[in-house]
Amino acid sequence: MPPSASASASPAAEQLPARTAAVWAALDPVVAAGRSLRVLDVGGGSGMFAVPLARLGHDVTVVDPSADALATLQRRAETAGVGRLVRGVQGDGDLLHQVLAGPAYDLALCHSVLEVVDDPAGTLRQIAGALRPGGLVSVATVNRAGAVLARALGGHPVEALALLEDRDPAPGRARPARRRFVPAELLALVEAAGLRPGAWRGLSVVADLLGAASGADPGAVRALELALAETSPYRDVATGLHVLAARP
Repeated sequence: MPPSASASASPAAEQLPARTAAVWAALDPVVAAGRSLRVLDVGGGSGMFAVPLARLGHDVTVVDPSADALATLQRRAETAGVGRLVRGVQGDGDLLHQVLAGPAYDLALCHSVLEVVDDPAGTLRQIAGALRPGGLVSVATVNRAGAVLARALGGHPVEALALLEDRDPAPGRARPARRRFVPAELLALVEAAGLRPGAWRGLSVVADLLGAASGADPGAVRALELALAETSPYRDVATGLHVLAARP
């Protein structure tokens, strides 16, 4: 049975957004064990995960291509009183070897990155290379099934069909389409990077469908999300996918 929302040690469970509660529940056994970790957060420039991890006593390095995001990170860290534990480095996920030195990290985060980088496989290989043997990487990305369902429920069946067939739902736009993954694709990418994946989870199975206007109790939604995150068929249509993988 997945852990309940009240079991989360990082950060305060009642403050966890429902869509990230399952990620924190997966990270809890690692980050709340009482040992200070060296953490690498790739693409986490604004500090949504970095600052809470620093408040738990971990030393966090954030690599992000955006100078503005890194400035926000530093302000947030200073405001939280953990500026000395958070370091921002401007750089790209697929070029980590240019800004980092060797396999030194106990835990890496790769959240909302694979869907937007030019080379997802290369980025994961770079992250794997930054981990010490036995280190872990937390990977979160977009679930294609969830995107299909969201477009269909939003009244856009043509776009939903395009996503189902792995086509760009708006091919005329200037920006490239975000990638969407099915679980097997994500696990294959992780394994190709030389990492050993654990069980995958669904992220935001119902939270994005409900929305703030539903009036549902946030604590109850978080508890439901944690219960559904590892349970098929519910996790199969979640907005996102998450897996915790280890470097052998």
